Amino acid sequence: MAEERAVNHEPSAADLMRDLRRRIDELDELLVRTLSARAACALEIGRQKKLLGLEIYQPNREAEVIAHVQRINPGPLNNESMKRLFERVIDEARRLEREAEPEGDEHT
Repeated sequence: MAEERAVNHEPSAADLMRDLRRRIDELDELLVRTLSARAACALEIGRQKKLLGLEIYQPNREAEVIAHVQRINPGPLNNESMKRLFERVIDEARRLEREAEPEGDEHT
C-alpha cells in the first residue's frame, strides 16, 4: 500500500502576505477615489464660501469633523491617530478651498 501523505491546504506565510498586500492595494484605490470625491466637495465649498463672502478657515466646523470621525472610529487606529490623519485631510481641503475660483471665473 502506498503511504498516504497529509496535504497541507493552509496558505503559506508568503501567500498570506501576498493576499494582504493585494487587499491593501485595493483599499488604497478606494481611499484615493474617496479622497478625490471629498476634495471635489471641498473645491465646491470653497467656491460657495467665496460667493457668500465667508472665511475659508472655520475652526468650529473643523472641530466638528474631527469629533465626528472620532465618534465613528471602530479602530484599530486610536482617536489621536484618526485626528492626525484628518487634520492632514482638512489641511488639503482648506488649500483647495482657497484655490477655488467662483463659478464662471475659471481660467481654462
